[in-house]
Amino acid sequence: MNMLETVSVPCPFCGEVMDLAIDCSAGNQQYTEDCAVCCRPVSVSVKISGTGVLSVDVSPEDG
Repeated sequence: MNMLETVSVPCPFCGEVMDLAIDCSAGNQQYTEDCAVCCRPVSVSVKISGTGVLSVDVSPEDG
């Protein structure tokens, strides 16, 4: 796995694909990123397993 991975995920609001650059050296992460199309806040959850498998989930930002 590269230290910087690009993943494509659908925006939970508008459905457009978002390309996210994930810094794998930072380990597990939780942050908010705005959709480039609809500008709504999306909660991004990044998990990296002990074997280096990257998992990225997105959901509507609460609040």
